[in-house]
Amino acid sequence: MASDTDTEKADRSQGAASLWAARWRTLRLRMVGSRLGALILALNLLSLLILFVGALLLNEWRRNLIEARLESLTSQAELLANVLGELGITRGEPTPYLDDLAASQWLRDNFIPRGQRVRLYDQNGWLLIDSYTVTEQIPGEPLDPALPAGAAAPAPPDPVRENARIERAREELSGEVERALAGEPQTSIRRAETGERVVSVSLPVRHVRDVLGVLTLEAGDVDETLDAQRRALMPFAFVALAVSLLTSLLIHLFVARPILRLSAAADQVRLQRARAISLPDLEERKDEIGDLARSLETMTATLSDRMDAIERFAADVSHEIKNPLTSIRSALETLELVKAPEDKARLTALLQQDVSRLDRLITDISNASRLDAELSRDRPRPVNLSKLLGDIAAVYVATQRPGDVTVRFTDALEGAAQVTGREGPLGQVFRNLIDNARSFSPPDHAVQVSLDGQGDRVRVRVEDDGPGVPPDNLETVFQRFYTARPKGAAFGGNSGLGLSIARQIIEAHGGTIHAENRTDDAGAVKGACFVVTLPRARPGSKARTRPVADDADG
Repeated sequence: MASDTDTEKADRSQGAASLWAARWRTLRLRMVGSRLGALILALNLLSLLILFVGALLLNEWRRNLIEARLESLTSQAELLANVLGELGITRGEPTPYLDDLAASQWLRDNFIPRGQRVRLYDQNGWLLIDSYTVTEQIPGEPLDPALPAGAAAPAPPDPVRENARIERAREELSGEVERALAGEPQTSIRRAETGERVVSVSLPVRHVRDVLGVLTLEAGDVDETLDAQRRALMPFAFVALAVSLLTSLLIHLFVARPILRLSAAADQVRLQRARAISLPDLEERKDEIGDLARSLETMTATLSDRMDAIERFAADVSHEIKNPLTSIRSALETLELVKAPEDKARLTALLQQDVSRLDRLITDISNASRLDAELSRDRPRPVNLSKLLGDIAAVYVATQRPGDVTVRFTDALEGAAQVTGREGPLGQVFRNLIDNARSFSPPDHAVQVSLDGQGDRVRVRVEDDGPGVPPDNLETVFQRFYTARPKGAAFGGNSGLGLSIARQIIEAHGGTIHAENRTDDAGAVKGACFVVTLPRARPGSKARTRPVADDADG
């Protein structure tokens, strides 16, 4: 029973370990598979590594520490040398010399600091006193721990190299002592006989002007101090490393992975597995990633709506073209059976009418399909709407024939109507509206075009004296291929795309267009009126227009 329990616990622990291992492998693959995540991690680790290595090297800190240690040793050595030279630790008249016994006793009683070594040399360079010989401390290092049974002992140091190192250290010290006996204070960083790095100061001991000997003061705690500082720095380095890894992971989770998801969603849209990007969890974010997700969703939704509009436009075009083609085919099939000349003339006239209708329809469809490209190529510029409407009205007046409908233009703004847009498409709008108004107006009547302003917007009204627009069709007239002509009007003379194109262009310029009826005092309809409203151009502002509406024609 106990064995089964232990086995079950072991299985659970192994399962948990394998689960964590799988999660770690997945996270590692995601981090490695993401170029942005790998770059973020590499840059964070590189900056941390540079800081960490620089802190470990501590060249400037080590230099400052050595300089401070030399200054401290120099001050102590000067004090000791003055005391040894002036306080009577000398013998001999008239030539004084150091009393090694008194000096040893004084140094032992007054100055044997821990971590420092004092040597005193006579005027001939012979060693008189070594603090290691007058102190109760036993120099050396602790033995290495005992090796386990059966372990091979490390190779002993090479005695030749050891002797050479000791001899080299003694020669360096003797050279320093000789220069100090010449009256020059010496400071150096060298290796002691034990192999440790020491900071050494050698000063001449003077009595009045005579050099009685040399006092050498050494300190070997510089490396220990640096090692202690490095060890104290290690916890902060590990904390910084952990913070850097955590930061990289968070940036990967909250930046790199969402961008990968957006890229995958965009690929799905490109491969037609989806019509629009929809990532609600990313769109709810209040940062730049959320802005990007919302912008991509809006863009793909707009493209989807555009595709739907193109499909509807293609269906409408197919339907509108089939009507004249069917009529032409029927007329051609009937033409062979008709014998009377007047019947043939009537069929021929019908064929010409259908061909004209088809030509007009194809021309308008071509203009509508090129509209998006023209609007995107032509850069918006300041347009003087007063001059544009005046020129258009002048062309109609110049080409007017007897009995034609007159075009009259009234400018309440006196030439000060400035808008931002494209002059060609705007001119097409007003020509379409004027042509539409003239087609409904009786002969010898006039189409009134007026321009005025309302705050930061300008308004253009195109009025006719026709029968008006049925109230139920005030919005329908802007749909594609919608035509409603009075009795007696030529069939097929209009394609039904003019007003649809006009609305598309005006909305692309940030304006509005609508239809209304003109009435007299009794409420009777006197004609139709189309009202176009556009924003004024702001002085010094860049020309900007919003994208074409979703129901753009191809």
